[in-house]
Amino acid sequence: MTLSFAQSMALALLQGVSELFPVSSLGHSILVPALARWRVDRSDPSFLAFVVALHLGTAIALVLFYRNEWWRIISALWRSIVRGRLSNERDESVGWRLVVATVPVGIIGVIAEKPVRMLFGSAEAAGGFLAINGLVMFLGEYLRRRQYGAERSSRTIAQMPYLQSVAVGFSQAFALLPGISRSGASIVGGLLCDLDHSEAAHYSFLLATPVIGAAALLEIPRLFAPGAHVAAVEATAGAIVAGIAAYLSVAFLTRYFKTKDLGPFGWYCLIFGAICFVLARIGVLS
Repeated sequence: MTLSFAQSMALALLQGVSELFPVSSLGHSILVPALARWRVDRSDPSFLAFVVALHLGTAIALVLFYRNEWWRIISALWRSIVRGRLSNERDESVGWRLVVATVPVGIIGVIAEKPVRMLFGSAEAAGGFLAINGLVMFLGEYLRRRQYGAERSSRTIAQMPYLQSVAVGFSQAFALLPGISRSGASIVGGLLCDLDHSEAAHYSFLLATPVIGAAALLEIPRLFAPGAHVAAVEATAGAIVAGIAAYLSVAFLTRYFKTKDLGPFGWYCLIFGAICFVLARIGVLS
């Protein structure tokens, strides 16, 4: 792999934090190494294998953080399958909404992966999309205030219509573009479906578990691809660092969104993304 051990751990920390914060982990994994002048070959099988390990660490952290809720949800889904009909049980309702929201992003991800992957090495594209990501969060906040006024919505995840759940699932697919945040897009989608910030973030983080986990599992063959001689120590340490960072991130964000909104993240993405876009346009970043 083209990264040193210190660079690998820094990238693991960056991925673990930015995967759940609405700031785009993919965009930052392009822009930060470019700004730091790291010589990273993103097409190197060893680098791709290392990224797989990081995603596995993040997925495991999410499972651990929501372990009790996931146990209840999976148990409720199984009972509904055995029973052959739906009920009004909260965990069952949440579970089926997670299922229908996960399907579209999975289908789009498989179809669009190869065309979108051509953008992965472009700092200009990552900077531009990151700035757009900030604007999307501002737009989402504005539309929600205009749509529902100052009153906080009382709708919960379990009360969300299934069609809206599918719409939130579709919104995640925009994160295939480097610089667009999966959590940011899904939180905005939840806000526009009459969830408050806390419920929208909760739904986004629950949705992240199967999405990130499935993506990591599908990419596991890269660990054994020809030329993917990723060091076991780096992969293991990176997964642990990313997992710890992701666990602490979701713990912070679940508290943050109880009282605050997407505004600070929108300003960060807009300013940082615009700066990186300009630097890439004038040839400082490549």
